[in-house]
Amino acid sequence: MFSTDIIYDVVTFSIGDTKAGTKMGKLQLKDHKTEEVLNCILWEEALNRMDSKLFRSGNQLRIVSGSFNEKYNNCLVTALELIKEAKTGLDEKEREEEFSKLVEYIEKITDEKLKDFVSGIYKENKEKILISPAAKLMHHNYIGGLMVHTRECLKYADAVMDAVFQRINRNDVYAACLLHDIGKIFEYKIDTESGLIDYDEEFRKEWITHSQYGFSLCMNAGFKKVAKMIAAHHARADWGAIVDLNEKDLEPIYYLIHHIDDLSAKFGKINVAMLG
Repeated sequence: MFSTDIIYDVVTFSIGDTKAGTKMGKLQLKDHKTEEVLNCILWEEALNRMDSKLFRSGNQLRIVSGSFNEKYNNCLVTALELIKEAKTGLDEKEREEEFSKLVEYIEKITDEKLKDFVSGIYKENKEKILISPAAKLMHHNYIGGLMVHTRECLKYADAVMDAVFQRINRNDVYAACLLHDIGKIFEYKIDTESGLIDYDEEFRKEWITHSQYGFSLCMNAGFKKVAKMIAAHHARADWGAIVDLNEKDLEPIYYLIHHIDDLSAKFGKINVAMLG
């Protein structure tokens, strides 16, 4: 039975157009206690009454009024109440600190040509890197999330290389970690006021994925091994990988970025509600 006492966490929110040309909001909520998912629709009239900040990922909401289906897993929402507002992500000081930690890893690259290449990309795109999320939904989906994810990958890489791959070329691994998701600064756009994330359609007109962007960037600069590591980090072609890790006789280094990227996505901060 529906109860207005249930507290929900905001998972995702998007706005689209109906066939009639009006706006329609799609809101996915998760019961704060049971973790059951509720899919909601909001018509334009309801959207016009609500502040967009209400739909920030991680917010806790209560449904004040709405019409549910028989299974109570879908709801046409007409009124919501904000119970607890989530952070939009890292604050300005935290973002600068996180960026500085990534620069420290860039400085660890001993190949001067590669270091200058990576450093140049970070300096040129600093403002975008500071605010970029690592995903719309799956992980680190908040302001500064991409930096947190990238540094987690670097820390995982250090641990793995110290343990079992002492002879590996750390320069290539650091560069691949730092640049494997760099295309996301163009692939996603984030409203720094509301914390809402969406895809940048202009990026999608030119590029297939952020992996393709990172691969092309490094390949054109002559860093072919780094490029191939980035090309393989999604592991499978049907997951967006350019190099499928099911191919035979690949060097072990090409598996590394995928596995540490996957660990960060699964064990890192999943959304902004888990910050701080």
